[in-house]
Amino acid sequence: MNKKKPVLAVVILLIIVAGCFACGFFVGKDPAYPDLKNCNQPPGKEFLFGTDPMGRDVFSMLWHGGQVSLFIGAVSTIVSTAVAMVFGTLSGCAPKWGDGLLMRLLEIFLSIPNLLAVIFLQAVLGKATVVSISFVIGITGWMSIAKVVRTKVRQLKNSGYVTASKCMGGGFFYILWKHLRPNFMPSIMFMVVMNVRNAIIAESTLSFMGLGLPVESISWGSMLSMAEDALLGNSWWMILFPGGFLLVTLFCITSIGDYLRKSGNQKPSNL
Repeated sequence: MNKKKPVLAVVILLIIVAGCFACGFFVGKDPAYPDLKNCNQPPGKEFLFGTDPMGRDVFSMLWHGGQVSLFIGAVSTIVSTAVAMVFGTLSGCAPKWGDGLLMRLLEIFLSIPNLLAVIFLQAVLGKATVVSISFVIGITGWMSIAKVVRTKVRQLKNSGYVTASKCMGGGFFYILWKHLRPNFMPSIMFMVVMNVRNAIIAESTLSFMGLGLPVESISWGSMLSMAEDALLGNSWWMILFPGGFLLVTLFCITSIGDYLRKSGNQKPSNL
């Protein structure tokens, strides 16, 4: 059983996360400093991963940019999970007509392409920032989790411990957090983890399309947004290293999410 656990993926992901948030201890160069004398330098002794067209050190940018990408992935997942838990619980606890109405609303949201919704909301909010992108990705990525929460809540809402809590004056959010959440959380945990992956991909896609963070805001996505110029200038390191970091991180998250999906079919507890 142990050999099926994604130990290697967890270790690599922890190294990447720790490296990104502790990069101040081992990265000597300022990632935002434009060294115009060393633009588009290939990897070497002074610049381990080369420099970009603005002369910024790619090695330093990778670790600092990872902070932004991982932050967006984490914050947007917190937003989407919170919305999904509240919406799914409301639908699961509602009477039949209310549940039907909320489900039709959910189906309307699901019919809208996610990337299109992200682009539209970001256009409404204006210039892209780390906070705005995190919010937009989170507020458009909760629907699938909400469906699972709703199904689980409908199975649990008439349980004895939920009924007893209501009789003792327990409010909606108290019952949700204290009694319902521990029971449906194992079923959605893999979706929550995968939402982190999806958020990082969404941010990278938006930046690649020129709709995400500006180039001066360093993230893995904004670094990859310069891929076309890098190809034209034969600056292969500008694609290889950010793309490699991104792919390895996504692969690790996917492996962990897949493991959680396979091990998430547990009997709900009544605690």
